[in-house]
Amino acid sequence: MALHMETSRSRLIIYNAIIEDAGIYRCQATDASGHTEEASVVLEIYQRLTFRDVQSPQEFRHGETAEVVCDVISSPVPVVVWYYQDKEITEEHHSRFQVLANNNLQIHQVTKADEGVYRCEASVEARGEIDFVDIAVVVNVPPVLSVFQQAFNATADYQESVTFTCITSGSPDPSVTWHRKGQQLEPSEQYIFNRLEGGRSMLTIRNIRQGDGGTYTCRATNKAGSQERELFLKVFVQPHITQLKNVTAVEGSAAMISCVADGEPLPDISWRRASDGRTFVDGDKSQDGRFEVRGRHGKSVLTISGVKLTDLGRFDCEALSRIGGHQKSMFLDIEYIPKFLTNHTIFYSWEGNPVNISCDVMSNPPATMLWRRERFTISAEGTANTRVHSVEGKSVLEVTPMSDRDFGRYNCTARNNIGVRYQEFILAQADVPSNPYSVRLSAVSQRLATVTFMKPDSHGGVPISYYLVQYKEVGSQDWRDVKSHSVQTTVVLTGLEPNTTYEVRVAAVNGKGQGEFSHTETFQTLPIREPSPPAVHGQRAMGKAYRLGLVKQDDGGMPIVEYIVKYKTHAQLGISDKEEQWMTKLVPGANDFAMLQPLQWNTRYEVEITARNVKGLSEPTFYQFFMPQKPDITESLFSGLGLGAVVGLGLGALLLLLVLVDVSCFFLRHCGLLMCITRTLCSKKTATSGKGKEIEEGKAAYLKLPLKEENGKESLKPDTIEIKVHSDNSIHTKPDDSKA
Repeated sequence: MALHMETSRSRLIIYNAIIEDAGIYRCQATDASGHTEEASVVLEIYQRLTFRDVQSPQEFRHGETAEVVCDVISSPVPVVVWYYQDKEITEEHHSRFQVLANNNLQIHQVTKADEGVYRCEASVEARGEIDFVDIAVVVNVPPVLSVFQQAFNATADYQESVTFTCITSGSPDPSVTWHRKGQQLEPSEQYIFNRLEGGRSMLTIRNIRQGDGGTYTCRATNKAGSQERELFLKVFVQPHITQLKNVTAVEGSAAMISCVADGEPLPDISWRRASDGRTFVDGDKSQDGRFEVRGRHGKSVLTISGVKLTDLGRFDCEALSRIGGHQKSMFLDIEYIPKFLTNHTIFYSWEGNPVNISCDVMSNPPATMLWRRERFTISAEGTANTRVHSVEGKSVLEVTPMSDRDFGRYNCTARNNIGVRYQEFILAQADVPSNPYSVRLSAVSQRLATVTFMKPDSHGGVPISYYLVQYKEVGSQDWRDVKSHSVQTTVVLTGLEPNTTYEVRVAAVNGKGQGEFSHTETFQTLPIREPSPPAVHGQRAMGKAYRLGLVKQDDGGMPIVEYIVKYKTHAQLGISDKEEQWMTKLVPGANDFAMLQPLQWNTRYEVEITARNVKGLSEPTFYQFFMPQKPDITESLFSGLGLGAVVGLGLGALLLLLVLVDVSCFFLRHCGLLMCITRTLCSKKTATSGKGKEIEEGKAAYLKLPLKEENGKESLKPDTIEIKVHSDNSIHTKPDDSKA
């Protein structure tokens, strides 16, 4: 407000007039004589629409009566209308909604569905003024808390974990805290907190101990209120075996094995024998009365009467309750007097031949072992002809008989703290084997004969080394020797003469020497005859050739001199009455195949093969084969090649193409691998002359390449060369007449 004085007038200026500035203003003037005059001015101020401190959002609790405040002023008094979702709120259509005298909107028993944006619209019709404000209404819903599982069981001291889960809902999302014994739990190594989607809050208790049992509280809180639920954790103590020891018992005595266990609840104890899986529980007694179990208050005793070696081994003690079990094992060790493991007490040898007499003992604890001879102890160092070699459970007496006095009885003594045992051994003089018998001859041919025989009744006390088979021609004095392979009783005689009578005999040989010969048997080899027909198999060779495989059969006692191979085309009925001529090929007897060529395409052939030795010819073997149709150029080139060769040719062609490209680049564009090598190896001084020389060499190399036709393919000579090998090993070549 400002007052401006002028000569004949005065002005009162009100800046930023407000509604309170309205009223009657008086202007009073006084002249020099003291006369006063005044005038009055009535100032009316109209208030424009103004929303005063309207809050948004405005929050309410679910179920209460909400009053949405819209404080608006104007002069004259405005008309207020409320809108929700672009529709005017009227009491006729919205029974729970009411516009109060102060223009606020009242909502009875507000719900989450009432949440949203409301519009408060004010207007002054006299001035045509209108304005509005949007107010967000938020309905807070108190927490709702639920749990899937309220009681939990866990076992202490086994690093177990338990997870409690609370599912919460509400608006806004409630915060969840966990409490135990009136104290809020904080995150730690033992307490792990997690919150997942869907309002799930979890508390994980790790490494549960017995003291962790009890009640836990899940509490959910938001602006609208709080709710809590209790969860219960019951902690059990699994069975635990606290005492179980290995036991050592003496064979024949009694053994008592004790097992002690604790737990909550107290477990039942049972026994299991590992050797056969048999189980014993409290009160059990075996049929033979040797096993009995007695137990009470977490302790069980297994008593074994008359312990046997078969009882040795592992026994399992198992403590079991309704929440789990615990198992431990112990070992029952049995001590016993030494026991000898072998009944082999007679050994054979001869003067000058060392022999090992083995004394094998099983005992617990390990036994000490001594050797005696005629009441005298043989020291560990031995004597002139005896030595002692000892390891645990075994003592070997090495005796080298020098005279008859060294043969006889030897005594092995085994001793431990349980007792002592003795075993007597006899060293007897060995003899040569008796003679084999039932000598038989089989599979006799011109050059071979098989001798079989039965083993001798006596091997002389020492194992047979081999059999000696002697044979000679009747009338001759010179026996020829053949040794058997190891101790096989079948020997094959080779290198015999055809149509000859032989005598044969057999003797067995052991370490002592050779025994007597068997009865002499006589046999006669077969005379020389014609060979048997050869076996034949075949396969197509490269080009117009066929490879015929020859397999020698019985040669009749003499080597095959040659194979006579005759072949001709097979006459087809109704096609031609002309008699085909046989073609003959002689193949040396040492060969195992014959190559037939040249042959005709798309033709069947008949083959007749005969083997010949000095005695004569064999019966013929007949064979047929078919030559297919003439292949195309690709097949003729590669039909005789394997997959590896074809791949190699392909790689070679690719390499050749790369060389051609590189040479072309060298001459035409002065680039490529060849140019790089040239520039690297040649100095600047000789670059010009070297380049000319390389160009000439390159041209020469290029001219040596196969000629190419216009289409880029290599030109191939249409004629091929055929090579024929005759029986005299001469070679003849001629052009292929397949085009004729």
